[in-house]
Amino acid sequence: MSDIKGFLKFKREGPKRRPVPERIKDWKEFYEPISEDALQAQGARCMDCGTPFCQGNTGCPVQNMIPDWNDLVHRGRWGDALKMLHSTNNFPEFTGRLCPAPCESACVLGIIDDPVSIRVIEWNIIDKGFNEGWISPLSPEQETGKKVAVVGSGPAGLAAAQQLRRLGHSVAVFERDDRIGGLLRYGIPDFKMEKSVLDRRLEQMTAEGVIFKTNVEVGKDLPVDQLRREFDAVLLTGGAMQARELPVPGRELAGIHLAMEYLTQQNKINAGDAIDPAQRIDAKGKRVVIIGGGDTGSDCLGTAHRQGASEIYQFELLPEPPPKRAESTPWPLWPMQLRSSHAHEEGCKREWSVSTKAFVGKDGRVEKLQAVRVELKTDTEGRTQFVEVPGSGFDLQVDLVLLAMGFTGPVKKGLLADLGVTLDPRGNVAVDTHHRTSVEGIFAAGDMKRGASLIVWAIREGRDAAKGIDRYLRKSP
Repeated sequence: MSDIKGFLKFKREGPKRRPVPERIKDWKEFYEPISEDALQAQGARCMDCGTPFCQGNTGCPVQNMIPDWNDLVHRGRWGDALKMLHSTNNFPEFTGRLCPAPCESACVLGIIDDPVSIRVIEWNIIDKGFNEGWISPLSPEQETGKKVAVVGSGPAGLAAAQQLRRLGHSVAVFERDDRIGGLLRYGIPDFKMEKSVLDRRLEQMTAEGVIFKTNVEVGKDLPVDQLRREFDAVLLTGGAMQARELPVPGRELAGIHLAMEYLTQQNKINAGDAIDPAQRIDAKGKRVVIIGGGDTGSDCLGTAHRQGASEIYQFELLPEPPPKRAESTPWPLWPMQLRSSHAHEEGCKREWSVSTKAFVGKDGRVEKLQAVRVELKTDTEGRTQFVEVPGSGFDLQVDLVLLAMGFTGPVKKGLLADLGVTLDPRGNVAVDTHHRTSVEGIFAAGDMKRGASLIVWAIREGRDAAKGIDRYLRKSP
């Protein structure tokens, strides 16, 4: 630690967001560059804690050695910081941009001051590594002759594939969509992560020998029995893509769409794909309602702004969180508190404790949303439930409704049903400590195994599953 008073000398600083009137006119990332001098000063704020909570499971599931690379950045040793960062995280360019940074919520400095700007340091280390040409393909020391199929190309699948290939196994990644990346490709808007960031990593993995196969839905285009015959092990990383629905009258009306349908289409358009005008989901000039207050809802909000929506509402069923950390989530836990994203800064009418009761339309298209205010109350047996506030019902004219209420788990029909893997009580794929499912040679990781979660957990699960598969293929205990 080169500056023991760094946290006293420097205030927290991060990259500034591009001006709203400028950024909503394009799909580029919304942050402005930050100087190396500023980053080195931010690295100096790290306290070199005796027990760095930022890098434990509470703070960082991949267990990044955060104090170490913070100090290396402060010293200007960027190449060493990159090696340290890559030792635990295959894709810091993804986590740095997309992870909500529980590491910062667990930062010890955060008890008395603003936490260290860990996330921005992380993504600038990796971006500098690519810009300087320090990142190159890594070949395995020897080939094992074993073949592994990875089903799904999101962060868990990609992390596992890269680890397995570097261990000497032949790896093929199967993706049902037309491009590799899963939600990184089609669920994340370009203004949060431009797809060139993903593509440059895929180029490295291709050079390392990972085989990517698109437009292949395992269980449909490729029978499960054939997959098992051709590969020594199979890893399931298809995510938790079963969207939570809103079963209310009028749901079938045109103009009501699941968030992923909306986000995927816009990402395809940005990639140059032609979309049938009759199938186009466009917010231009429309009054939009987003149902769901999480990250996916925020992504829809930013997308609607860039499409030119005239007015946007965002409804959340839960009560408004407190402005500061709630007492129920003390440090170093992820705090329950009000969060406003870049998209909220761009504008919307944000409301909490709203339950949608029905949609009303004309000529088969939605025109009105009917809702009611609710309160969260606890009954005599200690169970919480939403209770409608008498006389609080209201109608809202609407042209486009986006359902961003989260996901309920992996899709059961098709692949999982064909394989016959055991599910846990939550409906996710059940595995043991080595990520083995109930079916011989079949493994699972990421959201398919743990339910919808953070990108950093997906990478951790992919890395852990790769260890389990390697042990299985080498017949290790």
